[in-house]
Amino acid sequence: MTQTRVLPPVSSIREIDEQVLPIPRVEIELSDIEDDLASASDWGDASRVMALVRLHTYPLGVVYLDGRLGPSRRLHAAGIWTVLNEAINAHLSADGLPVASRIDDVVVASTSGSPRCLQYRDSVLSRGSFISVVVATRDRPDSLAACLKSLLRSSYQHFEIIVVDNDPTSDDTELMIRRRFPSVRYVRECRRGLASAHNCGLSLAQGQITAFVDDDVLVDAQWLVSIAEGFAVTDRVGCVTGLILPAQLDTPAQLLLEHRGGYGKGFDLQIFDTHDNRPADPLFPFAAGRLGSGANMAFDTRKLRELGGFDAALGVGTFARGGDDLIGIFRTIVAGHRVVYQPAAIVWHRHYRDLTALRNMAHGCGVGMGAFLASGLVHEPRMLISFVRCLPACFVHLARQAGTGQRGRPGAWPAEFVRVERRGLLTGPVAYAVSRWRARRAVADRGDK
Repeated sequence: MTQTRVLPPVSSIREIDEQVLPIPRVEIELSDIEDDLASASDWGDASRVMALVRLHTYPLGVVYLDGRLGPSRRLHAAGIWTVLNEAINAHLSADGLPVASRIDDVVVASTSGSPRCLQYRDSVLSRGSFISVVVATRDRPDSLAACLKSLLRSSYQHFEIIVVDNDPTSDDTELMIRRRFPSVRYVRECRRGLASAHNCGLSLAQGQITAFVDDDVLVDAQWLVSIAEGFAVTDRVGCVTGLILPAQLDTPAQLLLEHRGGYGKGFDLQIFDTHDNRPADPLFPFAAGRLGSGANMAFDTRKLRELGGFDAALGVGTFARGGDDLIGIFRTIVAGHRVVYQPAAIVWHRHYRDLTALRNMAHGCGVGMGAFLASGLVHEPRMLISFVRCLPACFVHLARQAGTGQRGRPGAWPAEFVRVERRGLLTGPVAYAVSRWRARRAVADRGDK
């Protein structure tokens, strides 16, 4: 009888090809003594399983396991240890707990004392900054309902939810919220555009912190408390961004986006500013997308209002197609505040399922990036010299980006996607000018009525 070769555990999505799709996802809490990772129906007959590994609820990393071994954690323990042993022991050491030499030791170590990370979390929970969560939506009531259900399962209790229905074509979303989520505040914003929707939510927010998520994400139960922790990490924090993981890996398009890098920024907490915590990236602070994404970001409400909120000429739904999140992060940094990337603030994002939608997304990202850069120079003209200094590094980045479209490489970003993204980048400043004119005209028209 031929024995099936066990697939080694890997931490890089780039080592996974589309032949193993779909890839179910599970979560593993290492301090939990329960052995089963998931029910047999969840596990199915998948040859690969995406496992988010946690310790004391904090994420350590993602491991792609051999699903054919079944849902028993014992059968995957050695593989998880091989991939994540350094991260496990770093966490235990920071918690003041004995380090481990194998997975089974982690449960023992976790019962030997109260982990410092959970003590800190308890202190954050007791202080309880009030958080306003703004969810912008348009004609997606089913997706929104799933997002709201996940928010209401939060371990954090000091928050409100504001749904901003952006120029809807029907009353479906409003009726759904009135019927199923009476505690959620619903408001319509007739000005089309994600930035306008976010500004509407910001104007209504009662919290010291205003958090923003997209309507196509599911938030982790610890998301809100982790956002609050991010603001308490250091002083002068103006923005906290979080980890974005794929909610589904069912189709080649979803896998391709993850091969590209997805939206994740890693599992290490990072602090960014223009001084001691300035990253080595020569494109900083113009490469604001490397600090976070609009699907998972939160701002100090007062600081964001002082900056004037988001640029209404940017965002999905405008001629500029994107960039509203980038300008918020960029201006926060330029104003002298800090941005904290908090990987414990996790959301699960539903990626586009087909290549046509992914191609359109690539073009929209390019346009949005070009529009953001134009907006950045309009709102922060003192950054012009810094921008000019960044141009050589920008050209190098674009050349490397073109290399990702080489044919024949498994998981390569298609050359056509690179081209449409680059064309979008070049047309972005013009798109911003048009969008800015439209936004001003809309304001003038409203004033005349």
